[in-house]
Parts: sequence; structure tokens; C-alpha cells
Amino acid sequence: MAGGSRGGFPAWMTAAAARIDLSGGAAATSGSQPPQPGPSSAASSDQELGMAERALSAASAAFISAIIVNPLDVAKTRLQAQAAGVPYYQPSPMAALGPDAILSELRCSPSCTRGIILGSEPICPPDCFQYKGTVDVFLKVVRQEGFGRLWRGTNAGLALAIPTVGIYLPCYDIFRNKIEDFTRSNAPGLTPYAPLVAGSVARSLACIACSPIELTRTRMQAYKEFQPGVKPPGMWKTLLGVLSPHASSSHNAVQNYRVLWTGVGAQLARDVPFSAICWSTLEPIRRKLLGLVAEEGDAASVLGANFAAGFVAGSLAAGVTCPLDVAKTRRQIEKDAQKAMRMTTRQTLVDILRSEGPKGLFTGVGPRVARAGPSVGIVISFYEVVKYALHQRNMS
Repeated sequence: MAGGSRGGFPAWMTAAAARIDLSGGAAATSGSQPPQPGPSSAASSDQELGMAERALSAASAAFISAIIVNPLDVAKTRLQAQAAGVPYYQPSPMAALGPDAILSELRCSPSCTRGIILGSEPICPPDCFQYKGTVDVFLKVVRQEGFGRLWRGTNAGLALAIPTVGIYLPCYDIFRNKIEDFTRSNAPGLTPYAPLVAGSVARSLACIACSPIELTRTRMQAYKEFQPGVKPPGMWKTLLGVLSPHASSSHNAVQNYRVLWTGVGAQLARDVPFSAICWSTLEPIRRKLLGLVAEEGDAASVLGANFAAGFVAGSLAAGVTCPLDVAKTRRQIEKDAQKAMRMTTRQTLVDILRSEGPKGLFTGVGPRVARAGPSVGIVISFYEVVKYALHQRNMS
């Protein structure tokens, strides 16, 4: 471990964990108390890392997290899209035979106990394709589409996570350090709010930069391919599919490309409060946990403190912001581009509340919370590990 400090904080840990007292106030820098070497060394070692090194740390963390939690993201998106009216069964050609034709001509797994054989194909009723919860999504996706479909959109998720977190965490670190330096000298009482402000600003930058990839991932996960043997469209084909209806109208190219940022307002409305809640919860918990293991803490306990703090903060923030996530999904899966551009986050929330009640605002909250807790914990822990490795390399 790199050099210890007051409270035993390792020098490679994030500056906020070492520079702020466990009570939440700013670390003493003047007065009758002697200066403490630990916090300043921790701060300087953290600030020695450049933007590129921070981005590499964050991108590596995002890569691991995106692969692990992608099935939960698929489950969350499918539940929200189903509530918005996206069908997961193909309309039956037998419907023309009249209301007595109660079975749909749907290909289902031979293991389905509700199916019957008509001709050479197993046939199931439409409710076999209705999702009833997170586990039900997993079982039906695996049975009907294959195990690999649980990782549908992983390539878009990686393409999204790496630049998003590569922008987000480094900017958060840098903004937080700058804000803390300023408030410690000018307004010590505002220092505990530095994570909240830094997290909100950093997340806004990341959301705006990467919104087209988020739109692509949402559509890839929401829609199902009905044709047997046909591979669903990949990331680039899905992205081009968003643009193709506007390709013929070249008179307003800027307006055409605006469609790639469909739902960015809802995404900001979701992610900025998420970051504010997450970081303002994570930092105090992490400081408390690190304070408990300060004297005898090793690498495992420090990483455990980061993971636990990230897990709790991510879960809380995900649950609180779930209605905004539902609104974002509704706007991004809308295939009528003109209608999607006219939709507002507030109006979408009001429409959901009127048609589905308060329960509709929390559609998919289970997989969203189950995804966010481990995801934030993994990202924060791995981020600190890679920062430590890079710091050690620089020291040597």
C-alpha cells in the first residue's frame, strides 16, 4: 500500500476520502493544530494522475461492469418497453379466421409445457410472451431467443460505458478536487457539497457526449427479432435505422441529426439527480468505512469499503430516479421521430401516471436497482485499483 495518512488513508485513494474529516467538515489547514502530512500527500498523489490515466482507469472499470450487469439492463428495458406497448409476440395470421382462433402461430421452445404442435411447429398462446418480472424475462429470453440474447446490446453498452465513464469519473475527480480546494479556502461549510456539484456537472457532460449510443443501446435491448434464423440488427445498423427516415430530407441536416439526441433531456433529468444522490451518499459512507479500517486496513478492506459504499449509493440513487428512467426509455423507443421530438419528460411522466398509475412510474425498478448497486460498486472499486497501479508505476 502507498503511504499512510491521518486515519490511515492510503495515498492512492481518492482525495475526497483523505482530505475531508470523517465528521464531514473540511480538513484543518491552519490554526493552532500542527499540519498533518497524510492528507496533503494523499491529495497530491491523487492529483498527480493526469486526465488520460484517470480515463484509462475509469474505462477499464466500465468495461468489466458493462459485461457483468448487461442481463439486468436487458430485463429492465424489456419490462419498460412492454409497459409502453412494444409487442413481444408476432400478430397471428390465424386472427383472420375469427375470434375463436385463440392460438397464435408463434414459434416457442419445445420445453414450453403450454405449447401444442400444429403441423411441424410448436405453438404457444400470446401470454407465453408476456414478461411478468425480472426472472421471467431471463427465462423467456433464454428459452425463446437463446442465452446470448441476455447480452444483447453489450457492444453498444461497452461503446457507451467506456467513453461515458472515461469522461465522467475523471471529470468528477478533477471538478471535485478544484471545488474542494476553493471551498476549503473560501467557504469551508460548503466543502461537503463538492461531490454533489462535481458529480452533477461531470455526468451532464458525459450524457450529452454519449446520448446517441445510449439511444442505440436502448433500442437494441427493447426490440425483439421475430424472424427465425435472422440476426437482430447490430449497433451501427440500429443507429443508421434511427437516421434513415431523415436521410432523404437534406434541407436541414442539423435538424436531421438532432434525432440522435432523442430523449437526452430525460436522460439528463435521470442521470444528473442520480449522480448527485449517488456521490453525496457514497463519499460519507466511504469515509466512515475507511475510518473503521484505518489502522489495520489492507487492500482488500479498502476495496471492500469502496464496493459497499458504491453498492448502497447506487441502489438508492437508482430507486429514486426510476420514474425518470421509465420516461427516458419511453422517449427513446418511440419510432415516430416527429412525435419523439415533441415529447417532453414532464408530459411523458404525466401520461404514464394517468394511464398506469404510480406503479407505472416504477416499472423495472427491480432490475434497475439490482443492476445499479453492483455496477457502481464494481466501477468505483476497480477505478481505485487501476489508479493505484498507475500511481505505483509512476512512483517507480
